[in-house]
Amino acid sequence: MSTTRFDFEGRNVLVTGGSSGIGLGIATMFADAGASVIVTGRRDEASEYDVDLSRFGYRRAEMTNRDALLELAAGIEALDVLINNAGSNLIAQDEWKPETFALALQLHLVSAFTLSVALKPLLEKSTLRGGGSVINTVSMSAFRAVPIVPGYGAAKAGLVQMTVNMGTAWALDNVRVNAVAPGLIESNLTAAMKMKGMEEVERAELERVPMARWGTPEDVAPAYLFLASEEASFITGHTLCVDGGFMAK
Repeated sequence: MSTTRFDFEGRNVLVTGGSSGIGLGIATMFADAGASVIVTGRRDEASEYDVDLSRFGYRRAEMTNRDALLELAAGIEALDVLINNAGSNLIAQDEWKPETFALALQLHLVSAFTLSVALKPLLEKSTLRGGGSVINTVSMSAFRAVPIVPGYGAAKAGLVQMTVNMGTAWALDNVRVNAVAPGLIESNLTAAMKMKGMEEVERAELERVPMARWGTPEDVAPAYLFLASEEASFITGHTLCVDGGFMAK
């Protein structure tokens, strides 16, 4: 458990895909720091999940539906921090199919752009020193080949470039834009790598991690709080790798 303390008392945070994994870890840590947190998911009610989401506001939102995203944005009254975290690999649908590739871009990249633009007017009004924050969740696949998920990787690489452009374009609008690139993190998204029959895949990935272990959502979440905090008020357009040294090797 992290002993770092951030103060987001009275602040409003939206975490897309906050019902599990890294997203849930981020939402929990912001709530622990005093923020009012809304999470999104694909199910109708928060009670349908096998984790307790009662401390958060919950909104159903389909990331591939533009109208649903605009409806989500319209229902937010005040916002200091937007975490664009929702996503999934589409291995089962074969990301080498053009239609699946396009879906991956919509799910991860276009949805983040749509929400960020729609919510910018609220973020501009944040009274945090350094302004409101957009923080995008990217991936090691933004920087290296992962041929099994070409759409996912392309979308995450696009998010890195979106972060650079938004961070530059909105620098004088009281909105900072940054990204976090998690490494090998235990979550639903990576669970298949720990299954029987996937030992060689897991071993090969861990060999690239100098710290020689899986990370956890609790390892990653503090980076989001830091980038959203007043202590990071002079940081924008940056992607922070939280990967146990993966990208350094």
